Amino acid sequence: MQENNLQVKKHRKKRRRSENGILIGSIVLCVVTLLAITITLMMVFKYRAIQVENITVMNELEQIRMDETVTYTKDEVDNMIAFAVEEAVHQTSEEVSAEFLDKLKQLMLSGEGTTAMLRYFYPDDIVVADAGEYYFFPISDELAHNTYDLEQFVLDEDQIMTYYEDGEMISHKGIDVSRYQGSIDWEKVAGDGVEYAFIRLGIRGYSEGAIQEDETFENNIKGARRNNVDVGVYFFTQATSVKEAEEEAQYVLDLIEPYKVDYPVVIDVEAVSSANARTNNLTKEERTEYCIAFCEMIKNAGYTPMIYGNLKTFMLMLDLEQLEDYDKWFAYYDEQFYFPYEFKVWQYTDTGLVNGIGTEVDLNISFEDLSNE
Repeated sequence: MQENNLQVKKHRKKRRRSENGILIGSIVLCVVTLLAITITLMMVFKYRAIQVENITVMNELEQIRMDETVTYTKDEVDNMIAFAVEEAVHQTSEEVSAEFLDKLKQLMLSGEGTTAMLRYFYPDDIVVADAGEYYFFPISDELAHNTYDLEQFVLDEDQIMTYYEDGEMISHKGIDVSRYQGSIDWEKVAGDGVEYAFIRLGIRGYSEGAIQEDETFENNIKGARRNNVDVGVYFFTQATSVKEAEEEAQYVLDLIEPYKVDYPVVIDVEAVSSANARTNNLTKEERTEYCIAFCEMIKNAGYTPMIYGNLKTFMLMLDLEQLEDYDKWFAYYDEQFYFPYEFKVWQYTDTGLVNGIGTEVDLNISFEDLSNE
């Protein structure tokens, strides 16, 4: 029995050593990986800094970048990293500025990932990540820029965003709703300080293409109007022709005719993740053309047209230069927006809470009264 106990103790001791070795090895591997990433990033950005010194080459590159979007695939990034790691072994930490290292450390610890780092180190580009690729759009001076001061946005403990000018709050609190919010108590919504609501009127199906009214549209628009909440509407488009875009606009105009709609009438332009979506193969030019067709019909009917989208919508799917005349509603879920161009409404979260709504709801901030009265 003592011999057996001795063997068990030896086995346990050996197993603990093995476990400790695995743990230590894992820690070392993590440290080495982190170091490799850090060195890689330092080399990539240092290599870009060296390029800046060559004015002739940079001018040529800048001309190319102004003509077309720069795109890097995952394989290309992997090759760049492999090259940088190979070169990094010849560098010393003294060659890298403390300021750069501090910022790199902050970005890595924040957990925001590669996209946040690229956006910080490439401030003259709009960086968009989509489907395993990174797109770099040089910020254009041909488009109107917004003038919002990021320091003047305030997010309170209830996650309500406000905006100030000269110490005075000038922003307006809004929501957007659809059938996903279920039955809404609009009296409580109004009592919670909501000034306006964009109500989903309907959608076009992404596979068959049939137009459908949102099942809660009528109740929502009546409830909002009854409680003095200003109303705008939006339609989720899947138009594949100018004819279909105009059909969608006419459908919207027919449904809102009995009601007072004083806020913008919005075309919702978003990508559908389904492989059989009927709009998957549309070009940027085609989507832009259909968007204009919708907006022009809405404008000619006496309403204010507006385009809703996110960063992918406005940078990858639409040609903003052709849409400069229409108001924008920008969706970006962060405490600070990432979009240099002009927009009228910012949808800053999809997890807001409002009295009278039993689910999470999109919250919006606007910077002026958008009523068309």
